[in-house]
Amino acid sequence: MKASIWVRMDTWVRHLVPISVTLFLLLLTAVPTYLPGFASVSPLLPLMGVYYWAIYRPDLLPAWAAFLVGGLYDIIAGTPLGVNALVLLLVQGIAASQRRFFLGKSFAVAWWAFGLLAAGSSGLTWVLVVILTGQVMDASPVIFEYLLTMGLFPLLTWVLARTQMAFLKDV
Repeated sequence: MKASIWVRMDTWVRHLVPISVTLFLLLLTAVPTYLPGFASVSPLLPLMGVYYWAIYRPDLLPAWAAFLVGGLYDIIAGTPLGVNALVLLLVQGIAASQRRFFLGKSFAVAWWAFGLLAAGSSGLTWVLVVILTGQVMDASPVIFEYLLTMGLFPLLTWVLARTQMAFLKDV
């Protein structure tokens, strides 16, 4: 028996949830807060989204989607084009390749691994921006951005897990 058009459309829209949520996180990163100096140290919300979906639903956030989000992140953040696209693509690839290890492990293991990946991605982003712009920048905003990201990771993971249970448990 063939599913109705509404069932197929519902399934198709549910498959877009990880990409849509990650794009929403990107837009949250770009929202002006009017706090002095906060723009240079906003948390890496898209990185958290790519990491989470790469582990728990890599079929719904493929590498091309991580690359697309990274490219949009470059445009919005004003970084040289391709830097965040490359970094998010690497994070997606590493997290998805280690998916088997993460499944069934405690949250502390996922948080620890995210900390390693976030540190590496922050460092790589900083190095690539320095190389591509030819200007050495202060690394202290990058360190604060990393610490802010690590502090928000448990809350955002909880939100993403609830989103997954609400929209994707039957998909």
